Amino acid sequence: MAAPIVIPDTERVRKAVTLINTLDTGRFSRLLSRILQKLHLKTESTFTEEEEEKLQAAFSIEKQDLHLVLETITFILEQAVYHNFKRTILQQQLQHSNLNHDKVEVFATTWAAAGPEIVEKFRQRILSPYKLETVGWQLNLQMAQSMQAKQKSPQAVLELGVSNEDSKVRSSLSRIFSMMC
Repeated sequence: MAAPIVIPDTERVRKAVTLINTLDTGRFSRLLSRILQKLHLKTESTFTEEEEEKLQAAFSIEKQDLHLVLETITFILEQAVYHNFKRTILQQQLQHSNLNHDKVEVFATTWAAAGPEIVEKFRQRILSPYKLETVGWQLNLQMAQSMQAKQKSPQAVLELGVSNEDSKVRSSLSRIFSMMC
């Protein structure tokens, strides 16, 4: 059974593929390796402004075209991670999008070498920015007041200790629940 096509056939992707096909294969290989190294990092940009300027000069490409190429390569690699593509499936996907044979081989070779490690890094990454660290609770029961002898008024306090993965800051969220008996 063939894998579903995950690289959309849109105007932007076609333009990006055309641009990728014109890039020098040796430099493209290094570009692809760099993007793969930083793919699993959420908050870090793959390239600094200075590096992007150097890439523009190296590839003789406009800034918006460079951004389109980088976004498309990142999207393709993210799809490969999400679907956990094997080398041959990735090759089929790229051939379907009309990428040149030499670029398909660079993608496939780079993916075969680094793909399993990248997939594992994504598996270990937390998807939510908040992580539940602790859970605390307390139950208070008021049995009477001066005005009511047979009153039952339970109150629960739930405290959740969460940490933010990006800033490593821990905080507590408390909520009081009143129940009617």
